[in-house]
Amino acid sequence: MKKTPALIAALAATIGLTSGVQALAQDQTTHKLTKLWETEATLKVPESVRLDAKRKVLYVSNIDGQPWEADGKGSIAKVALDGKVIAAEWVTGLDCPKGLALSEDGKWLYAADIGGIVVIDVKKGKIRKKIAIPEGVQLNDLVSDGKGTLYVSDSKGKKVYVVKGDKASVYLDETVLKGPNGLLVHDGALYVLDNNSLNRVEADKSLKVLADGMPGGVDGLENVQGGDFLVSVWSGAVWYVSADGSKELLFDGKAVQTSTADIGWDPSTKTVYVPTFFKNSIIAFKVE
Repeated sequence: MKKTPALIAALAATIGLTSGVQALAQDQTTHKLTKLWETEATLKVPESVRLDAKRKVLYVSNIDGQPWEADGKGSIAKVALDGKVIAAEWVTGLDCPKGLALSEDGKWLYAADIGGIVVIDVKKGKIRKKIAIPEGVQLNDLVSDGKGTLYVSDSKGKKVYVVKGDKASVYLDETVLKGPNGLLVHDGALYVLDNNSLNRVEADKSLKVLADGMPGGVDGLENVQGGDFLVSVWSGAVWYVSADGSKELLFDGKAVQTSTADIGWDPSTKTVYVPTFFKNSIIAFKVE
């Protein structure tokens, strides 16, 4: 039987072992990150990474200017899977893009930006249109359910919008949210990072807390396998959250003054792509 940290702690509590055994449970780790590569620092304040498995490239949102200003400096970069920057500014004309999502057919790349969602024609590498969300205050992360529906978080507005047929409406609001960021659709359920925690949205739109205690601005969210997730924290942390709610700190960005923004994920190679924000690079890690 595999003795996970949570199981060891539970056994220790049951049979009344010393605090030393409990400390061993906390210190034991079962997963790790192995660095594969890091791009040159030629990106422009990278915030989010999205894998295009079909084309074997990464798309990266560059804020470049101020994080929440409509200054026209934002762009999308294109990076090869070996870490080579193909184009630091592949698509220009955005403001401060953040979360990215691909349409199910791979034709469109969506970027959360000031005032709405920018729709990019991937083949042409050009902006096609913008889906307006005028009520949005700080549109942040973006996810597709793979069936034509988008969800976008509004961190300062304390909302999650749902977008269908280019029309946005409020899906979750401040009655349940404190400041949402990372979003993910997994096995038909919506997950949201909010208030230092990972949450699953229930059928009645309440939040079920799956794991908490991740301070510093929970940012990126990806599913590893089953009920296991990776969570990045903007101030500098990557956590592995297991299905039982236990968590492991895999990367301490604070120790090396590296932010860890909205991560990307390649399930086929178990590679996580971490944007370093002000350090202007992407780091690729193997999750083991």
